[in-house]
Amino acid sequence: MKLYAADLSPYSARVRMQIYAKVITSIAFEPPPEDWGLPKFRDRFPIGRVPILDIDGDMLPESEVIAEYLEEIFPEPSMLGTTPRETAHVRMLARIGDIYIINNMFTLARLTGALGRRTPALASENAVTEQLAAEIVRNLKALDKFIGADGFACCGRITLADCALVPGLFLVENVMPVVGVDSPISGLANVASYWASIQKNEDAARVLIVLHRGLEERREKIRSGEIDRFRAARDAAQKEVDA
Repeated sequence: MKLYAADLSPYSARVRMQIYAKVITSIAFEPPPEDWGLPKFRDRFPIGRVPILDIDGDMLPESEVIAEYLEEIFPEPSMLGTTPRETAHVRMLARIGDIYIINNMFTLARLTGALGRRTPALASENAVTEQLAAEIVRNLKALDKFIGADGFACCGRITLADCALVPGLFLVENVMPVVGVDSPISGLANVASYWASIQKNEDAARVLIVLHRGLEERREKIRSGEIDRFRAARDAAQKEVDA
């Protein structure tokens, strides 16, 4: 099997961390195809995002779906709970990470240009982005009431919850200050304690190295103008398709 993944993609990161934690050696990491982000890519992969798991030519998209699939075919070590209730708690925390943190951070970054412009907009400059930033803070306050107090999201060990929360908190820490919002992590005792601890975990640390590498590569593309040239090529290709 192969996992098509981008270094800065938080969705790729959650699957990458799961693979590291489960010590799955039969999955090769591959960069996205050359036409990623272009209309041709969407023709083959309508969702248009990575990660994509290549299962002998059968392409499986969506990070949560991939994570659940891997959990079924590689059940040990388990990254779910030992009881149905524990598993429900794992999935609830993973959902907070995925929907309430990553998705909102992803949208905030796109609308402000935090990961795509030389001079990003401030969140406060637009009612939508200001509301998004406020919702992220509120969601982190909710997480603060649920998160484990022993260095892991729950269950006293790495679970699928950690795999979703680590890339989410990475985005909070690295994107919110860029759009003029102080990271709220330090003001939330339980989240701050978790974040400090989980970064020392071997699997989380490996994922964070990749995310930071992706962030530096993105910043260099912004500085060099490469990202603007890509957007121009993408828009031109889309016009041809729409014509």
